[in-house]
Formats: sequence, structure tokens, C-alpha cells
Amino acid sequence: MSKGVWLQDLTWPEAKARFDAGAVVVIPIGAASKEHGHHLPLCTDLLLAEGITNRLLAELPVVAAPVLTQGYYPAFRHYPGSQSISPETYGAMLDETLHNFVSQGARKLVILNTGISTEPVVNVRLREFYEATGVRVMGAHISRLGRDTEAMMEQKFGGHGDEHETSIILALAPERVRMEKARPDYGNIGSLPKTVFYIPTIFDGDPETGWDYTETGVRGDPTLATAEKGEAILAAITRDLVEGITALFPEAG
Repeated sequence: MSKGVWLQDLTWPEAKARFDAGAVVVIPIGAASKEHGHHLPLCTDLLLAEGITNRLLAELPVVAAPVLTQGYYPAFRHYPGSQSISPETYGAMLDETLHNFVSQGARKLVILNTGISTEPVVNVRLREFYEATGVRVMGAHISRLGRDTEAMMEQKFGGHGDEHETSIILALAPERVRMEKARPDYGNIGSLPKTVFYIPTIFDGDPETGWDYTETGVRGDPTLATAEKGEAILAAITRDLVEGITALFPEAG
């Protein structure tokens, strides 16, 4: 029996009662259609966002908003099926979503972001939203969650559709994974020099593109993935979120 609830499962009077009572509202972000190699579905990030949120709802009496499925994913826009909107449009959509919740009485808001390229846009919008409204929305990014499980990974390095991500989907939705099509693909990213500079990259199937090249759209080794690793990662992510939310909002515990 879950302690929390998806917003879409409530009636509007029930939603109002939760907001008026000071419920923490979690807004998940997960792309509904973004390439993840030959073995993972385009909806991988959506599965991830829903799966993590469901585990969070089992632990805390929070309200989960519908997943925001459109976002800024520029590295993948050249792959058929991958959807990406501009950072300006994405920022405006996020801003309006937050304003809607605040106007309806919600004041304890948390973003759960399963993307990487969405991070800087989310951070800027949350900062500007706080400046404009005085409402401090908290942001949790997948890149910072469950990090104590990194030692479990056997791949040389990862980044996308890799051992880490594939393991999570094997735990959440094994029937959606085409493991027979998984294969190691480190592309040319390993040749990036160690430097203090931020180096923009994209994912590109042309070997002539240098650092951007990846044959399958993957960076890492998904063949090393297991559902057991995925369960351990999910448990660590959920623990981080529960501890973070209860530290910020003790009454949510």
C-alpha cells in the first residue's frame, strides 16, 4: 500500500485538500521519446521517472505530478523518434508548471529530473523562480542520486544506455529490454583529453565526427547489466530521495 499518490488519480477536491494540508509535490521529468541504443526503448527515461516515483510513493505521503515528458535533449535529436525542444521553450514550460502549482496552493515542490542535458536549464529556472516568487523549489538530478552504487559497475566508463541505465530498466521493465541487441559501445568519447574545460558533445553515428561518434547511440557496456544491479541502484536512489525530502520537509516523513 503506497503512502503517496499520483496527482492524476485524485479528484480536484482531493488534490486541493492535499495542497491545503501542505503535501510535498514531486514533479518527475523523464523523456517519453529519446534514443537509448538498439536495446532500450525510446521511453527509457519515462520508465525511469515513473519507476523511481512509484518507489518514492511507497515510502512517503507525497503527491506525484504527471511526468514532464518533453525536454531539452539536444545530443539525441538526430535519431529517428527522439524528441527535443529548445531550452527556452523547456524553461518556459517548467516555469509555467511551477506557477500553476503555486497558484493552486502548493508550496512544497520538488523536481525529480532523470535527464542530464536538462540539468542546467532546471537549475536556472528554479533559481529564477525563487527570485520571482519567493518559493524555493528543490531539484534532485539523477546524476547525483544513488552514487554509492557506482563501485558495482564493471564497464570502463558509461554515460548513456549503458550498464547502469540498462540495469535499472531490467529491474523495472525487463520485457521492454532487447538484451540480444545490446553490445559494448564506447565510441570515441574515451579519447577526450583530460581538461578543465567543458566540452560540448553530441551523439553521432558518423566515425568522422571524432569525439561525438557512437555506432549504436550508446556510451558504455550494457551487456554487463543485470536486474540485481538495477534493484540495488533503485534502492539507493530511493533512499537518497527519502532522506533528502525528509531533511527538507520533516513533516513528510
